[in-house]
Amino acid sequence: MIIKKHGMSIGLERMGAELFLSLTMVGKLSHEDYQMITPMINSALEEIKDPHIKVFCNITELEGWETRAAWDDFKLGLKHGNKFSKAAVVGNKKWQEYCGKVGSWFISGEVKYFEDTQEALMWLNE
Repeated sequence: MIIKKHGMSIGLERMGAELFLSLTMVGKLSHEDYQMITPMINSALEEIKDPHIKVFCNITELEGWETRAAWDDFKLGLKHGNKFSKAAVVGNKKWQEYCGKVGSWFISGEVKYFEDTQEALMWLNE
């Protein structure tokens, strides 16, 4: 029997009005994954007035999205995209680099793709 992992983990750290959001996405994401994580993200982001959010998104183990999950991701980006100052996307496949580019259309801040975690973190902290 083969068990396939899928889902997201989230980490949040606050430093004054700045929020550091860390996301790790694994496997093929489902609508149910977004139903679990979206309320946590909404709650964290809605509590801060005029937030300046830096995002670290690790998608090295991401295999993609189910159709409904892709729609959920799109809606989440539209709702909170104007709150992001920087987003570092870390992947290891060409299609993941394209995901970072498409994601940049939906957030107000700068998005940059990396294949090295340390480079991504250094860029976020500049």
